[in-house]
Amino acid sequence: MRDASITRQTAETSITVTVNLDGTGSYANETGIGFFDHMLDQLARHALIDMDVKATGDLHIDDHHTVEDVGITLGQALAKAMGDKKGIRRYGACLLPMDDALVRAALDMSGRPYLVWNLEFPTPKIGTFDTELVREFFTGFAMNSGMTLHIDQLAGFNSHHIAEAAFKSVARALRDALEVDPRKADAIPSTKGLL
Repeated sequence: MRDASITRQTAETSITVTVNLDGTGSYANETGIGFFDHMLDQLARHALIDMDVKATGDLHIDDHHTVEDVGITLGQALAKAMGDKKGIRRYGACLLPMDDALVRAALDMSGRPYLVWNLEFPTPKIGTFDTELVREFFTGFAMNSGMTLHIDQLAGFNSHHIAEAAFKSVARALRDALEVDPRKADAIPSTKGLL
């Protein structure tokens, strides 16, 4: 089983994340931040990763610590669930349209974390959610999963659509990258023999 559970406890947040990389996309995400839960649900559903995120944080201050720490913890859980990465396809990419928005995600589960970010939100908020926190989530997620991640906005004028297209495109790219390659299920996808 490629699954993992990680708990992160700080003075600002308390988070438990459980993932199953060979799931069906079921989810039970509760962070206290409605829009963020919706985005995590999309990530699970379209990556076909079973995901359970339970988070409490200092939301009386703002959403920043909770969103960032969920990204960190989810990244750690993903890394643990992948193990030695034997058999994975490693690379994934998706060009995803959502109404006015068009977002491209490309990723490599290389063990070399990096984030290239080319999204611009026309509004500072989606409802009560700060749009700058979308980047904070993906930074924590990429850095702690060991993923090289590029996210590029090619079109879009609606902040909700841009954010959702970003989560869904990353999810679809993850689905491809994490699938076991039946032609090389017993091999690590690198000429180095290590990822």
